[in-house]
Amino acid sequence: MREFIPPATRFVDLPDGFPLRRGGALHGARIGYEAYGPLDSAHDVILILTGLSADAHPASHPDDPRPGWWEAMLGPGRPIDTDRWSVICVNSLGSCKGSTGPASVDPSTGEPYRLDFPDLTVEDIADAAAYTVRALGVERLACVLGVSMGGMSSLALLARHPGIARSHINISGAVHSLPFSIAIRSLQREAIRHDPLWNRGGYQEDRFPLHGMLAARKLGLAAYRSAREWEERFGRARLNAQHRPAAEPFGMEFEVENYLELRARRFVHEFDPNSYLYLSHSIDQFDLGECCGSTPDAALSAMRLDSALVMGVETDILFPLRQQRQIAEGLSAGGTDVHFTALESVQGHDAFLVDTDRFGPPIAKFLSSGCNQPAWSSALNPG
Repeated sequence: MREFIPPATRFVDLPDGFPLRRGGALHGARIGYEAYGPLDSAHDVILILTGLSADAHPASHPDDPRPGWWEAMLGPGRPIDTDRWSVICVNSLGSCKGSTGPASVDPSTGEPYRLDFPDLTVEDIADAAAYTVRALGVERLACVLGVSMGGMSSLALLARHPGIARSHINISGAVHSLPFSIAIRSLQREAIRHDPLWNRGGYQEDRFPLHGMLAARKLGLAAYRSAREWEERFGRARLNAQHRPAAEPFGMEFEVENYLELRARRFVHEFDPNSYLYLSHSIDQFDLGECCGSTPDAALSAMRLDSALVMGVETDILFPLRQQRQIAEGLSAGGTDVHFTALESVQGHDAFLVDTDRFGPPIAKFLSSGCNQPAWSSALNPG
């Protein structure tokens, strides 16, 4: 088992005995993060909370020139303008990209935690992020921005740490998972667990549960985009005969199958299967109402924010647009100045990663106006 830590990742040590919501505590734990710009009282700071598989490296910078997972969105002159804002991006607790998780060494045994890692919740991810920004000297954020799973952890952060941010950008997030997305993630976890090489979490590096991880990732990739995009990109195009696996009954025949195979193989050896299971399960278990001892709508309306931008995509089948509308309406009901933007991108849930032309302008506009002062209408504005 290995961790996959970007070279410029820095770390904040969590307090010894860091408690987790469903029981257990972590000793010697840390959170990986990257920072863009100075972190001091003279600079407004944006916190980015990521999706399941992302690391703390959203964009290139002098200490790590590799392109990041949100390269087109963040940097000088880009929608999240690092000439104007300081930015912290944290790697989620439970991940394998720098923060303590199942692939990390348990100091009590000297061996990786594997399945001895405590039950993980989105609330734990939020609490660890809150501790991190405060440890870095930031008492109040200008904005907390969450994408996908990060949209959930952002809501948990705002609910559990009132006053930690003036404003919020929620992109393709939700107050809880719907049955379809739970079903997809359940099948992903089943594919990993049923690979005999997974060995109940005790897999070895030279006996990696490749088939389970490939199947899990392909399921995810298929659901991250829309059926319309698959049709437009690939149609029924078939592989050339020389590119088809030889002597493999029912093997790959179509271009779309080859695409999924290549993309999945790029991913699987850079992510710990046990971390995948823990983070996936935390998404399905999360419910903002349960987190706050109320209903999701009541929890949203209780948040005290100056302004918020809520964005979603009409073709998203994992976190459907109605879930972002619920967030926008709930925040607005509590007095937050909310702008809701529904985008028509064909690229489904993954659109925020690739469709910068659509996502960039509303984010840039919000950060230049709604993030600084309540300059947008106090009513819920459709995009």
